[in-house]
Amino acid sequence: MDTLKNAKVGETLRVVKLHGEGAVKRRIMDMGITRGVEVYIRKVAPLGDPVEVTVRGYELSIRKADAEMIEIEKV
Repeated sequence: MDTLKNAKVGETLRVVKLHGEGAVKRRIMDMGITRGVEVYIRKVAPLGDPVEVTVRGYELSIRKADAEMIEIEKV
């Protein structure tokens, strides 16, 4: 299983599945990250937290803990 946490800068990825439960999963979905959406990795902070991505035309910063719950595949 490959997650958004392990993605490299410049990659375009597709969300396969969201892990987690309840409010955490709902918050990720409210940010626009749902199954099938493409995500472009813009930047990763020097210590790896947060990860800045482009999703649905806007920039979004995601904590490493949340990025670990997003299963991805290469496009």
